[in-house]
Amino acid sequence: MFDRELTQQAEALLQRARTAGVMIVTAESCTGGLVSALLTEIPGSSDVVDRAFVTYSNEAKTEMLGIPARVIAANGAVSREVALRMAENALLKSNADIAVSITGIAGPGGSEHKPAGLVHFGLAVRDRPGMCEVHRFGDRGRDVVRRQSVLSALRLLHQGVDLIV
Repeated sequence: MFDRELTQQAEALLQRARTAGVMIVTAESCTGGLVSALLTEIPGSSDVVDRAFVTYSNEAKTEMLGIPARVIAANGAVSREVALRMAENALLKSNADIAVSITGIAGPGGSEHKPAGLVHFGLAVRDRPGMCEVHRFGDRGRDVVRRQSVLSALRLLHQGVDLIV
């Protein structure tokens, strides 16, 4: 289902997390659960993957992750503030040690200020301050933006493991 590069990256992440004894949670919007699907495609991942939140709508972000509607209204769902809260709250609502979040505009569409290909990522690690990244993958189509987002999320999760070990 997933290509060789994605699978190899996911296998390496799972092994590093397993060795470090840490659990992972994801909070995904524009990727629709692709990161968690990739991780759980690999046999034995249940010892490292705690759970996943697919919060595609604003309501889901509020109901499942507890992000106040006023925060989404003030900043937009595709924002640093929402990405950070998604990761931090996913961590709080799980048994995981590391959380990654993804919120963006896979396309088509977008606006002048938030074009297709704009994706915000959050990383939360237990007992450490959260961090965010923003990527502009360009309006290259949903598949490309979502694939690049998955790769970026895996890289961030590797960084999260580095912070623990």
